[in-house]
Amino acid sequence: MVVGAGLAGLVAAAQAYAAGRRVALLDQEPEASVGGQAHWSFGGLFLVNSPEQRRLGVRDSEELALADWHASAGFDRPEDALAKEWAAAYVNFAAGEKRAWLAALGVGLFPLVQWAERGGYGPDGHGNTVPRFHVVWGTGPALLAPFLAKLREGVDAGRVSFHFRHRATGLIKTAGRISGVRGELLESSAAGRGEKSSRHRAGDFKAAAAAVVVTTGGIGGNHESVRRQWPGGGAPETMLSGVPASVDGDFLPAVSQAGGNLINGDRMWHYPEGIHNHSPVWPRHGIRILPGPSALWLDAAGRMLPPPLFPGFDSLGALRHILTTGHAHSWFVLNRTIALKEFALSGSEQNPDLTGKDVRLLASRLRPGSDTPLQRFLDRGVDFLQAKTPAGLAGKMNDLTGAGLIDATELERLVRARDRQFSSGLGKDPQLAAIRAARRFATDKIMRVAPPHRLTDPRHGPLLAVRLSVLTRKSLGGLHTDLQSRVLDAAGQPVPGLFAAGEAAGFGGGGIHGYRALEGTFLGGCLFSGRSAGRAAALAV
Repeated sequence: MVVGAGLAGLVAAAQAYAAGRRVALLDQEPEASVGGQAHWSFGGLFLVNSPEQRRLGVRDSEELALADWHASAGFDRPEDALAKEWAAAYVNFAAGEKRAWLAALGVGLFPLVQWAERGGYGPDGHGNTVPRFHVVWGTGPALLAPFLAKLREGVDAGRVSFHFRHRATGLIKTAGRISGVRGELLESSAAGRGEKSSRHRAGDFKAAAAAVVVTTGGIGGNHESVRRQWPGGGAPETMLSGVPASVDGDFLPAVSQAGGNLINGDRMWHYPEGIHNHSPVWPRHGIRILPGPSALWLDAAGRMLPPPLFPGFDSLGALRHILTTGHAHSWFVLNRTIALKEFALSGSEQNPDLTGKDVRLLASRLRPGSDTPLQRFLDRGVDFLQAKTPAGLAGKMNDLTGAGLIDATELERLVRARDRQFSSGLGKDPQLAAIRAARRFATDKIMRVAPPHRLTDPRHGPLLAVRLSVLTRKSLGGLHTDLQSRVLDAAGQPVPGLFAAGEAAGFGGGGIHGYRALEGTFLGGCLFSGRSAGRAAALAV
């Protein structure tokens, strides 16, 4: 029995079915939301030394990737021992069979590899030394498709069953072994994909199983839990949600009560580059900007974030710095040329060209006047402001927040100082140096990094300011699991009959990422841990 029909759950169920087992999947949401967060994802996958990388001249290796992983994770707790083993196993998977396994399932990749989390703290610091972010051709829905197809085959064969609107609330234990799940039958719901559905109880259920796999996800849609687990307290008063309300983490305490050990709850991965969705699907619906490196990143008072906190370099470092200012928002200041070249929007629905595998639509992204998702945000997004001058932009920034924190004279000085650095032909600005270095990489030069120019050059205008909010997304901690995805108790012993995968298990080991992620590792973590859990559970039955 698999509890949770997101990517990790679908992979686990498909693996168990392929091993000859009968499988039941439970999920509290309507069938419309099958696939969970993965459906909404950009489809980014972490791969090492791939043919796509090599064609772009990227020199990568398993050794280099694992060194980057440890430098970013910062493992420093005794309970991180298994997470380190999971990290080594996952990087080996990403450097080995992962691509071939996905290709055999019909999953293709966009040929231009992206460079996420660039770091900038030196050779032993956080970040990807080389680009490793591979986008699935078809984004999240295309990654889900082969597993859904396999399970539908199982449904037709009478060996797989889906049970939607079944909200698990507890585990059943018999003679010291997990033997099933109990919970509430929720009333039927016509809620569309991602929309908040009713929690009205229509009945109860109990279901027996020889093995239970927990894949219920994290807590990103439950802001009360996010605030409670925020490291050191001090969570921002207002946040946007990068995931649906169903990502509530409500089942995890029940697993803990049954003996499973929840660890690293204070490790989370939220983004500082959130914007309000002009057409929201779920409560507080936010979208993340995936930025190139050229925008000025200012705090709420108009001060530049210190190096190397440039856009796209260190999400957690930027988030921590922004919150030390006493405000929850920050700003990108740029111009239209930079926005059109460098702003990508996270999510399958925000990338209809990639999701629909439409090459012509993809080619139109930079065409002036194209009706793109980004253009719709420029036209309709409450966070997007435009002006001809820095002073005019400062006035609109203050009007939007009502706080009067942006000094027009200081913003003018800052923008002009940046322009002088460009005009010098050389300069001392580390951000301009980073921009020029990025353009040595083919993908960045083709589609992600604009040629350096004066921000105030009227040919590239108007000037833009984008208000950025904290966007909740991932839990990095979770249920402590061994490399067979068996859930461990507080003494480090397996809870018989109980397995976990995906975000519920910290993507493996209760926290495979440590404190920081290299990106492309969340979907990949669901694939890897879901595969492990499905195979191990099948062997245990």
